[in-house]
Amino acid sequence: MSTLAIGAWLGTSWSPDEVVTVGREVEAAGYDGIWLADHFMNNTGTEERSGSRNLEVFGLLAGLATTVPRVRLGSLVASMTYRHPAVLANIAATVDGLSGGRLVLGVGTGWQLNEHAAYGLPLGPPRERIDRFVEGLDVLTGLLRDDSTTVDGGYYTVSDAPRVVAADAPRTPLLIGASGERRMLGVVARYADEWNCWSTPELFAHKSAVLDEHCARVGRDPRTIRRSTQAIIDIDGEGLGPGSAVVSGSVAEIVDVIGRWREAGLDELIVPGIRGTADQARRLFDRIMGEIVPQLV
Repeated sequence: MSTLAIGAWLGTSWSPDEVVTVGREVEAAGYDGIWLADHFMNNTGTEERSGSRNLEVFGLLAGLATTVPRVRLGSLVASMTYRHPAVLANIAATVDGLSGGRLVLGVGTGWQLNEHAAYGLPLGPPRERIDRFVEGLDVLTGLLRDDSTTVDGGYYTVSDAPRVVAADAPRTPLLIGASGERRMLGVVARYADEWNCWSTPELFAHKSAVLDEHCARVGRDPRTIRRSTQAIIDIDGEGLGPGSAVVSGSVAEIVDVIGRWREAGLDELIVPGIRGTADQARRLFDRIMGEIVPQLV
């Protein structure tokens, strides 16, 4: 069985110094990736604007690119509604260049109501979001991979736009965060190098099988898509902040759950440290790497 990568999801509500410091710590501890969410405020579940502010993801990733030299660095996931895809392509090319080719560009349709309402950003119903997202992916992937890109769409128009990276630059992996079985996993099959969703082992196995079906329909080898997931992990009742844990129990019980994810074909488990302070996240990251990872044989 292949080695399971372990990623650390750092909080964007922390200070920039805390993000960089914890990033250095998890790299030194042996984590394989650092992930950051792309949200400007904490989710309220409604258009209510209250909630603490979050730092901007690509500014932080650029800082980590120059201070944390080994691990992969990813957005989980960047909303296409916040940035024109041509702007996002240029941002990604810059951060990937700073990191020496370690960026994973995670993108999604957008969903969080309060930040779109607060900033006057159109979100739209799900069908519209997906249509706009697919058109944006044509712009984004074209600018990162083709010599020239022209898209004349209903949402985006670019004309003979040049590639934003050198032709011989390493390919920036495109990750799509998605769980919708009818359309979004089909989008993953068409465009993504990597796929991510929140899950339990059983849910991951089911969604992964649906993704395989979409791959078969478009003639793609499903093994070419790297697969990652995350869940709030509560070890021995030491959960971070409010909210119920998705995976909770003793060290042995959590090792068993991770083993079931792995058997279902998981390539990377991302550990969220986003529900609490930087110090609380440190405790979780230390326990995962010190007590759980050594037992994942």
